[in-house]
Amino acid sequence: MLKDIINKILWHPKYKREDYYLIILHRGEKDNKKIIPMDKIKLEGGYIIYNDTYIPLHRVLEIRKKNGELIYKK
Repeated sequence: MLKDIINKILWHPKYKREDYYLIILHRGEKDNKKIIPMDKIKLEGGYIIYNDTYIPLHRVLEIRKKNGELIYKK
């Protein structure tokens, strides 16, 4: 389900990837959360690639639109 949502946002012409961001579990950051803009990621297998870092999909906590609308919550 999560992978399908990410793929839809990244590739469907109806959606603009720059309008979305991910919130991931990232130990060491404030509240152990990090925000990643979706126009800066690639999806490969079970991973998100961001700045040459492979992030497992199970670390994605939320997907939101820039207006704050919740798209996905773990």
